[in-house]
Amino acid sequence: MLTRFLQVWLGAWPPPGAGITVVGHPARDKPRWDGAEQLALGVTDADGRGVLSVPPAPRRDAVAALIAGLDAVAAAEVLAARLPALLQRPEQVCFTGVFRWSQSPAALPDAGAWEPSDGPGIPDWLRPFPGDVLIARDPDGGYLAGVGLKPHDVSGIEISVGTDERARGQGLARRLVARAARRIVAGGAVAVYLHDPANTASARVADAAGFPDLGWKIHAMAGA
Repeated sequence: MLTRFLQVWLGAWPPPGAGITVVGHPARDKPRWDGAEQLALGVTDADGRGVLSVPPAPRRDAVAALIAGLDAVAAAEVLAARLPALLQRPEQVCFTGVFRWSQSPAALPDAGAWEPSDGPGIPDWLRPFPGDVLIARDPDGGYLAGVGLKPHDVSGIEISVGTDERARGQGLARRLVARAARRIVAGGAVAVYLHDPANTASARVADAAGFPDLGWKIHAMAGA
């Protein structure tokens, strides 16, 4: 299931040989799930093998020439320094995050309830997500924590979670993430969880919800 998702999302997987394979994918010229631009997107495994997906030639050819012969670490450094300008988006930045996935979410107790993202009392950060969002509320109906789902493809859906400061440390986030992941897996897709390597709180949530860190990375370019 993960391979199928990566093939659709990035345009190819697995790459031949070692290092990063640059793929020209028409999807990079189209808006992503929220309408924003995503000109560069990549995933590498624990061995540094992976795919960097960019728009088709001639931009694909220019990016491939930029990192030809480099290992994943060196390629990431070069891309961070030169990719935005090469793709004519000098105002954007490249970043690397932790890429996790699960098809066996943790059997934690359910938390929250599914509500329409355009319904009353939904926090602004959750409103862009299509369909339902998973919300945990206090007895008075106040927001405590929530999850939105990023539908990158029917075969792979990313989970985004946020917790109000007053509700942190109660295990809500991990229970919401696990519940959302179970829904995704039951629907025949792989559940994806991404986070900044420095975000230890997010890492703990992922571990507890059944998303192990296997050394995989996400590479992307976005607005600063």
